[in-house]
Amino acid sequence: MNHEATKGMNQAITALTLVVRDYDEAIRYYTDVLGFALLEDTPLSSEKRWVRVAPQNTSGKAGASILLAKATNERQEAAIGNQTGGRVFLFLHTDNFWRDYEAYRSRNVRFTEEPRKEEYGTVVVFKDLYGNLWDLVEPKKL
Repeated sequence: MNHEATKGMNQAITALTLVVRDYDEAIRYYTDVLGFALLEDTPLSSEKRWVRVAPQNTSGKAGASILLAKATNERQEAAIGNQTGGRVFLFLHTDNFWRDYEAYRSRNVRFTEEPRKEEYGTVVVFKDLYGNLWDLVEPKKL
């Protein structure tokens, strides 16, 4: 493989698609419950919108956003809540685990376990509105 052609490239994953039942239901959950920012909600047609949400970030570091995509057929509907075959799908890093954990508990986020300390930091798994699994992680400070 020729790696010379890729030297000096500057790339980033900027968005991930999350298949949802309904745009407005998903926007409410990700903004009101998880506290994400609504970055964009642009109508593309009478049935399709370009909707992006992302965690609040005051560090100045750019992070990936989530593109909320409404399922349009049976195959997509079947993937709602299980886009990774039951594995943790998204990893939400925080600078204050206990602040966010308690805030999510107060908003009835569904946790699948008790918080735990791991070699890499403090973590807990939760389910979003559709059942997708997320890790809420405060990375260990080096």
